Amino acid sequence: MALQLWETLKEAIVAYTGLSPPTFFTLLALFLAIYYVLSGLFGSSANNTHGAPRDFEPQMQPLKPPVQLGEVTEEELKAYDGTDPDKPLLMAIKGEIYDVSQSRMFYGPGGPYALFAGKDASRALAKMSFEEKDLTGDISGLGPFELEALQDWEYKFMSKYVKVGTIKKEVPVTEGESKGESSESSPQDADATKPTVEEGGSSENGVVKSEENPSHVDANKE
Repeated sequence: MALQLWETLKEAIVAYTGLSPPTFFTLLALFLAIYYVLSGLFGSSANNTHGAPRDFEPQMQPLKPPVQLGEVTEEELKAYDGTDPDKPLLMAIKGEIYDVSQSRMFYGPGGPYALFAGKDASRALAKMSFEEKDLTGDISGLGPFELEALQDWEYKFMSKYVKVGTIKKEVPVTEGESKGESSESSPQDADATKPTVEEGGSSENGVVKSEENPSHVDANKE
């Protein structure tokens, strides 16, 4: 069977090319060799051409060293949400502020967690929530699983990012304190009125004495 195919192929080569089978296969091998040589030359030059722009690509600027902020308010922390490229990208967990500038692709503008930047997002991280009402540092009322999730986030930030400050806790003025201030001022007002009463009392005594003395004098005269 194979011999018949070979005889048929030789007859076809002679009929269509006019060349003998040995000559035909010699030319075919030569063309293949030339093809591989040319493809190797042009392929390497093409690779060099594509690789050249990578060498000239502008490298990313190195990150600035973290700057310690100390104690700041939540309102001041909002200025570090990534909208200003000259300022570091900050985020807080449980009142502790971390510099997350190295993960700008996640926490910077356009990132999946951009709404957490510039805020204490403890409650949102514990609940894995993206709602505006959960973007707060208030973690009261959270369940044990949520607190455990928040603890994992805190450990991650402590090991990966640099702590640069804390959030200043604002103590609200209660109604009891205002009442205490008013009660403190009342004794002073009472003391201020005492001299008036004493003066009034002395004047009344003087009147009484003056009324008694004339009667005594009149009695002597009689």
